[in-house]
Amino acid sequence: MKLTKLAIPEIVKITPARFGDARGYFSELFKDQWFRENVSNVTFVQDNQSLSSAVGTVRGLHFQLDPFAQGKLVRCLAGAIFDVAVDIRVGSPTYGQWVGAELTPENGDQLWIPAGFAHGFATLLPDTVILYKVTAPYSAANDRGLLWNDLDIGIEWPIETGQAMLSDKDKVQPRLADLPPSFSY
Repeated sequence: MKLTKLAIPEIVKITPARFGDARGYFSELFKDQWFRENVSNVTFVQDNQSLSSAVGTVRGLHFQLDPFAQGKLVRCLAGAIFDVAVDIRVGSPTYGQWVGAELTPENGDQLWIPAGFAHGFATLLPDTVILYKVTAPYSAANDRGLLWNDLDIGIEWPIETGQAMLSDKDKVQPRLADLPPSFSY
């Protein structure tokens, strides 16, 4: 597996090796000991899968508060996404900054987003399916969000604002300037 640290070094892109021939390919997608030694010493407790039917579907930016703060390992099984993490750790030198990566079945890339970051994605193709491992279960009482297109963050989404398909919840998330402190660096 190949590791690439992004502009925010805690966010890591992982590209599993593929071994192929005329029949297709084989790839080890996750190895617990390797992940603990090379990325983060965490335990994943749940796998989640989501389908987004339309291009321009935006999910996020989401996070959960302690004690249910989640690290996420995200990969795309079908279609394509632009996956984003925003640093919301108060006191961090990269507070309010974002990084993004395109995840597709063809590139096989996975994105590791530790707790302390808001996460979201936009679909680039129809019928996009993502799978992500999480380090804590979902908790409605601890579920929070950040406005996906906050100009102070300035995420360069590959879709126009008017094309974004959002849940009612994601349309009214707070801006970073109005977000109560959620994590410390």
